[in-house]
Amino acid sequence: MHDARLKLAVLASGRGSNLQAIIDAIENGKLNAALAVVISNKPEAAALARARKHGAPAVFLDPKATPDREAYDAAILECLRKHEVELVALAGYMKIVTRVLIDAYPNRIMNIHPSLLPAFPGLKAQQQALDWGVKVSGCTVHFVTEGVDAGPIIRQATVPVLEGDTAESLETRILVEEHRIYTEAIRLFADGHLTVKGRYVSIT
Repeated sequence: MHDARLKLAVLASGRGSNLQAIIDAIENGKLNAALAVVISNKPEAAALARARKHGAPAVFLDPKATPDREAYDAAILECLRKHEVELVALAGYMKIVTRVLIDAYPNRIMNIHPSLLPAFPGLKAQQQALDWGVKVSGCTVHFVTEGVDAGPIIRQATVPVLEGDTAESLETRILVEEHRIYTEAIRLFADGHLTVKGRYVSIT
């Protein structure tokens, strides 16, 4: 019998809290997907332990075993194909994705970023927001392109910046929204509701 669920891979480098939100949504029946594989560039990433706990394949791929980023992404691609992955979700994945993966999965790689893009791309987005003195921040789910945090935007959520916020306190509040909109964006993809035209993602 053919499994009609979306075959999802998650690439993660750290604790995997967004991965856990995705796993919970799958197990609660809110997301029609199967976690095909979790891949990390860090052997001790908590995300790998989370995957194993829930019975998903957990794969550490050592970046030092390949000569450059393209070769590393080719190793990831081989693993994705082996597990017949249809959508790739980056969740706290701390490596830049190259054309090798982007060309193989056009508009099929998602990322979550802790700011309202195009504001504050790159690292330490929460601190960037505080340094600018913005009154509202948030998070963005977008498709991955070669530009850093520059792909078509799928979903956004706003979070107020409070008096006395630190990068950590702002991060904690943004994370709640990340967990909500990331699983929502994956669900929209799984259910066939996303269409990309240029920079614009239309939701039907």
